Amino acid sequence: MSKLKGLLLTEGMHGMISQAEGLAKSLELDYLHEEIELNNFWKLIPPKFTPVKKFIFKNSIKENFDVIISCGRKSVIPSIFLKQNSQKKIFNIHIQDPKVSLKNFDFVVAPEHDDLKGENVILTKGALHYLNMKEIDENRVYLENKINKNKEIMTLILGGPTRYYKYSKENIQKIYSKINSHVDKKNLQLIVIPSMRTPPETIKLAKEYFGSNHVIIDNVDKKAYLSGLSLAKFIVVMCDSSSMISEAALTGKPIYIAQIPSSANDYRFKKFRDLFKRLNVIKELNDNLETWNYERLDETNRVAQEIKKKLI
Repeated sequence: MSKLKGLLLTEGMHGMISQAEGLAKSLELDYLHEEIELNNFWKLIPPKFTPVKKFIFKNSIKENFDVIISCGRKSVIPSIFLKQNSQKKIFNIHIQDPKVSLKNFDFVVAPEHDDLKGENVILTKGALHYLNMKEIDENRVYLENKINKNKEIMTLILGGPTRYYKYSKENIQKIYSKINSHVDKKNLQLIVIPSMRTPPETIKLAKEYFGSNHVIIDNVDKKAYLSGLSLAKFIVVMCDSSSMISEAALTGKPIYIAQIPSSANDYRFKKFRDLFKRLNVIKELNDNLETWNYERLDETNRVAQEIKKKLI
């Protein structure tokens, strides 16, 4: 039986691509990805006030597809338009709250902390993502020749500044100081992994702060990211990325959250982290360093199994 063809619609951000691709892989789709571009005026208008018309977006989409997976505000109207104007039955899934009638989609997948309710809503504990344990294990060797085999590893995963969390030198130095204290006490080796949002000065500061005895990755490198997750005894993730916290939770390893004081109301982020604390997945980075166990979170495959019942 041939695979269903999938069309992924996102705004091109890593977190959105990770969620859409992860679900597409779990659904075993033969997919292609389209980065949505809205025409100028419509970039400013919320989806609920936007007409479902072709002139809203610039993309010319002519491929034959069976399933649309959309993620992010800009992809809402294109997903609805393509479903309504197709010559055949299209199954569409939106990830995150679309802020329009949920009836426009066959499924809406949203995290529990969004409090979204509806017959076609699947709630998740954290964000969907494209990682799997097989891929993480296969990339373990990528950084092995850079580490001291006699030391346990702490992997720090960096995010980047948002309107909620500022990556000021003062904020980052406080986190680096806490990490350095644990590294010295436990005789650990540190691996630092940046993301697409990580400022160059944050990476430069890590090199200056931790020195040459630790592994500081300069650029976005997926293999290094996977290897860092595989090699880690302890994982530290910055508080600004629900996606990377969710990805780390796939490993079942202790995850510490490096907290930055919020500069805006971060209620949804706190709600997400509170859920993960109750599930015993994360603890806040403080003066204690311990290990614990929890059930690995593989929400992407769980959601895919629910959707497959309707796709078949």
